[in-house]
Amino acid sequence: MKIKNKIKIKVNGKKIISRENETVDKLVKRLKLPINKIAIELNKKILDKNRLNKVKINKNDKIEIVHFIGGG
Repeated sequence: MKIKNKIKIKVNGKKIISRENETVDKLVKRLKLPINKIAIELNKKILDKNRLNKVKINKNDKIEIVHFIGGG
């Protein structure tokens, strides 16, 4: 799949290609991550899940995604 207007970002320390002006919400969906079981940090700031569709990804952004795992 060829991505137009591509930019480089880091997700969990790994460089990936994203679309210019892609929202964090769309990135999470593209990565097929369960939104209700993750926390997202963008450039060392924790994001509000209710605003992910308004937060745009920029070149060289650093995103950390943490998965929650249940257990006892």
